[in-house]
Amino acid sequence: MPMHHDRTAPPAHTGPQRGITATAFTVLRRNRGALAGATGRVVGLSGLAGLLVTAAVFALAWPLFTHMRDERVRYHLMEDPYLHDHTDLTLVALVTLPLFLLILGTGTAALQSVCSRAVAAEPRGSSPRLRPVLAVYVLRGLIVWSLPLLVLYVADRLTGDHIDTEDEVLARGSWPHALVEVSPVAAVFVAVLLRLALTLAPAAAADGLGARAALRRSWTLTRTRAGAVRVLVLALPLAAVTAGVLRLVVQLALPLRPLVRDLVERGTGNFFAAYYAGILAPVIVGILVTAAVTLPVICTAFAVLQGRLRPPRVSPRGAGATADATA
Repeated sequence: MPMHHDRTAPPAHTGPQRGITATAFTVLRRNRGALAGATGRVVGLSGLAGLLVTAAVFALAWPLFTHMRDERVRYHLMEDPYLHDHTDLTLVALVTLPLFLLILGTGTAALQSVCSRAVAAEPRGSSPRLRPVLAVYVLRGLIVWSLPLLVLYVADRLTGDHIDTEDEVLARGSWPHALVEVSPVAAVFVAVLLRLALTLAPAAAADGLGARAALRRSWTLTRTRAGAVRVLVLALPLAAVTAGVLRLVVQLALPLRPLVRDLVERGTGNFFAAYYAGILAPVIVGILVTAAVTLPVICTAFAVLQGRLRPPRVSPRGAGATADATA
């Protein structure tokens, strides 16, 4: 069975260590040129790939936009209001969602690899560990979100509004019905805890471990009280800052909405395609800008934290000495 080894050596000094935040910002400042260049390339390529996939989604959904336009004209001739149904568009978006998640995961994995190399002070020519880190994101997503999605589906089948009274499995107002109805909330809470427990896995994979070993490493490190507290103290502010930056950038990008809508409507003559393109434009800008601003900080901070929490390696000389002493 192949063995996975950390590529970085433990710190040589035994004196007091600087804080996680101070160390992370020191790494960012020392490698600002390389990290800025890598961030620009990754975000730019990811944004281009995302725009191409978005254009493909719009092309795939064009018959739906055409149907909406025709129905709008027909209802206008009948002098009736037209309220379009976006259910089919939602299904198209859900089917293509894995493509966008793959683009986001690939870009984040690339940045995590670059930031981990910067934390370990490795030379720039060292090969990135993109595949193990990306595999960690895929496995972690399956582990974390499979349960809430399954619980949400089962709860909707048993208590959804689409169920007629005579077809009810659980009587409305009964305690089993209430428990099943709130079960998705409990499942999401469990998913959040799992996500926090596996937070350090990408940094561990970039540090030299395989995907499954990295997930086990993160689980082991966050099971202790000290590890759990440090992950929580670091993750919550970073999540709040990321959400705040995303909200701010989307709000600042709102003037793009009418510009994109007018441009698409003039080019295609389809109001509904232009309407949804206008809605997406500020969101796309917000995601790209937020990724460029926050991802280097997040990846670097968790790489530093993973290096602090991981157990020190025993050198072969030290292991031999221990064996001699035991003999």
